[in-house]
Amino acid sequence: MTREQYVYQLEDLRGRVVAMASMVDKAITNAVAALVQRDVSLAQKVMAEDLAINEYRWRTEEQALLLIATQAPMAKDLRTIAAAIHIVTDLERMADHAAGTAKIAIQTADRAPLKPLVDIPRMSEIARAMLHDAITAFIEDDEAAARDIVARDDEVDALYEQIYRELLTFMLADPTTIDQATHLLWAAHNLERIADRVTNICERVVFAATGQLEELAVSTY
Repeated sequence: MTREQYVYQLEDLRGRVVAMASMVDKAITNAVAALVQRDVSLAQKVMAEDLAINEYRWRTEEQALLLIATQAPMAKDLRTIAAAIHIVTDLERMADHAAGTAKIAIQTADRAPLKPLVDIPRMSEIARAMLHDAITAFIEDDEAAARDIVARDDEVDALYEQIYRELLTFMLADPTTIDQATHLLWAAHNLERIADRVTNICERVVFAATGQLEELAVSTY
C-alpha cells in the first residue's frame, strides 16, 4: 500500500465512524418517536436496522485492524485508529439502547400514556447533540471540545432523576401504573446510558489528541 493509499484508508476509517454515528442518531430519533407516537411499525424498523448497525461496526473494526496489521502505524495515527475501534464499539452499544427503547415502544403501544412525554424527548435531544459534537471533535481532533461535551451529561442525568421521581410518584399513588411506569423508566435509562457512552467517546478523542487516557465523566449525580 502506498502512502497515498494509506492516507485514503485512514480518512475512510474516519468517514465510517461518521456514517455509523449518523445511523445511530437516526435509531435514537426513531426509537423515541415510536415511543411518543406509539408507532409499532417505526419501532420495528429501528429493531431491524440494529442488525445493519452491528454489521457495520464489525466491518469498520476489521478495516481498522487491517490498517494496524499491514501498515504498523505509529504515534498519532495509531491512537486515532485505536480510538476509532473503541468509538464504533460505543456507537454499537448506543444502537442497542435505541433498539431497547423501540421494544418498549412496541410493548406499550396499546396503552394510553401516563402523561405527555416531554422529558424523555428532551433527554434524547441533549444526548443526540452531545453525540454529534463528540464525533465532530473526533474528526477535528478537538480535545477542548471533547472535554466541554462531557459536562453536558449532567443535564441528561438531571432529567433522568426528574423522570424517576415523577414515575415513582405515579407508582406509589396507583399500583396499577407500575408496569407502564417501569417501561418508561427503562426508556429513560436507555437514554441516560447513551449519554454516558458519548462521554466514553470524548475520552477517546482526548486520547487520540494527547496520548493521555483519563476518566472525564465525573458526574455530580
